[in-house]
Amino acid sequence: MALSGLDIAVIVAFFAINLGIGLYFARGSGKNVAEFFLSGRSAPWWLTGVSMVATTFAVDTPLAVTGFVAQNGIAGNWLWWNMAASGILTVFFFAALWRRSGVLTDVEFIELRYGGAPASALRGVRAVYQGVLVNTIIMGWVNLAMVKILSLTLHVPTYLALWLCLGFTALYVTIGGFWSVLVTDFLQFVVKMTMAIVLAWAAVAAVGGIGALKAGLATLDAQRGGGSILAFVPSGDAASWMPVTTFLVFIGVAWWASSYPGAEPGGGSYIAQRIFASRSEKDAVWATLFFNVAHYALRPWPWILVALAALVLYPHGVIGANGKPDPELGYVQTLVDHLPVALRGLMMAGFLAAYMSTIGTQLNLGASYLTNDLYRRFIRRDASDAHYVSVSRVMTIVACILAAAVTLFMSSVGEAWKYMLTLTAGVGLVMILRWYWWRINAWSEISALATSAIVGSWCYLSGIVVGDDPNATAKRLLITVAATTVVWLGVTFVTKPESEATLTRFYARVRPSGAGWGPIARLVPGGSEDRLGIALVDWIAGLGLVYGTLFGIGRLVLGDVPQGLAWCALAVGCIAVIARTLRTPSVKVAVATMIAFAVCLSAAG
Repeated sequence: MALSGLDIAVIVAFFAINLGIGLYFARGSGKNVAEFFLSGRSAPWWLTGVSMVATTFAVDTPLAVTGFVAQNGIAGNWLWWNMAASGILTVFFFAALWRRSGVLTDVEFIELRYGGAPASALRGVRAVYQGVLVNTIIMGWVNLAMVKILSLTLHVPTYLALWLCLGFTALYVTIGGFWSVLVTDFLQFVVKMTMAIVLAWAAVAAVGGIGALKAGLATLDAQRGGGSILAFVPSGDAASWMPVTTFLVFIGVAWWASSYPGAEPGGGSYIAQRIFASRSEKDAVWATLFFNVAHYALRPWPWILVALAALVLYPHGVIGANGKPDPELGYVQTLVDHLPVALRGLMMAGFLAAYMSTIGTQLNLGASYLTNDLYRRFIRRDASDAHYVSVSRVMTIVACILAAAVTLFMSSVGEAWKYMLTLTAGVGLVMILRWYWWRINAWSEISALATSAIVGSWCYLSGIVVGDDPNATAKRLLITVAATTVVWLGVTFVTKPESEATLTRFYARVRPSGAGWGPIARLVPGGSEDRLGIALVDWIAGLGLVYGTLFGIGRLVLGDVPQGLAWCALAVGCIAVIARTLRTPSVKVAVATMIAFAVCLSAAG
């Protein structure tokens, strides 16, 4: 794909604006690590919320979604749509607790919740696990997606172009800290969302419109012998594009069992970082709610439309660099063949925005773990703020180098997603219960992490589940969850609970629900600030909001207007429920809003 002088000017201007933002915030970010990693805990909800969405809108995401649709139809997206249940759980059960904890990173939380040598060791291990292993894998698959895009779009040395993009992102993050990440995220989200919609319009137009797209997909369905590519949920028959067993595991187990980046049960990683950066508990709740609606419901349809169009435009697939069909490349090939020439520079800017927003976040987040939870905790504890800011900048470069190295060993974005899902299976329940049950201790978390990593990796490497089994991901997840749960429960009951001093300190600061903290709550005056019944109502309404918006937009886009409007009505009813209960958190209001929710649900049905 050739770029004109105007295209190149657009891309250069985009780079310059991002660098300018980094330079603008350079002085403020250098005050201390709270400024460098959390923007001084003063960011408004709309900025942190958009930043969450921008971070998850990575350059790898549309490619992975295209691969899922090619393999399992629209229903293939339940691999990540199921995680909305976990995300909404974070909104109403954990966001306020995270903000109340006052920690700098979610790893630092470990030594607030637990005590003694096990907690100290766990914090160090988690810092390496999150800051090196998980963080590097995420940046690796984002880099891999950028490699695929560059190899099909520009006639330049692919890895050289990638290293330049990675190095530039590291530059403005190193200079401007977290404020530069938040503000560039906002700009980048506007650019990449706009261009995703433009490409979806061009792809559907290339097929001949929505009617022609549906006709072409029906032909593919007939050739395959059953099931519908357009089904939002699998039909359950043998020819369904997604096996019903896999679907049930996704919606029944995966969302609470796996600690997946951005959808960790109980919250964590860059979601927790933005909660910490929010200026209040209320801002933290609204930011995470906005993120979940935008992430699961507003963004996917432009990608899905391109993926569906690619199935019709390239029925035999797109050949990758290895000489084999690569379904993920359908998205990029559609761009190359059907995007108007005048928009190519803007589209490349959109890809750069998608790449830089995620990489920028992961570089800053990884550096926070390496600085706050390794260097400052275990190597040098009493240095000046200026010293720790300098170390933070060095650690940003270290994270950049690790990301560049791991990219060379990856081949599939979608498979990397699935591996991460299995690697953390079984950890999620501990992440949830450590807030709500006093008996969870450091050894519970240590054993869950170790078991899930060992069993999950073994499921991939041993061949116990063959790769071409349509239920392979579900089976690996169930095996890992079962083994991990048995181990951590056993370890919890054969080891001592945390000390009374540790538990009362945690309870006094965070004030979680007293239901699982009976022995400790009696020792701390003031009681709990949580209302689990209201939170449960809001969680149910939050799911209605997300899935109502998701299915409503999908039905409307595909021409099913009555169903689309019914689902949208459900979403409107659910946001009314949430707004009411957040404004007046009482049991009577919760009951009334639950009745209203039931009425909305019956209307959508």
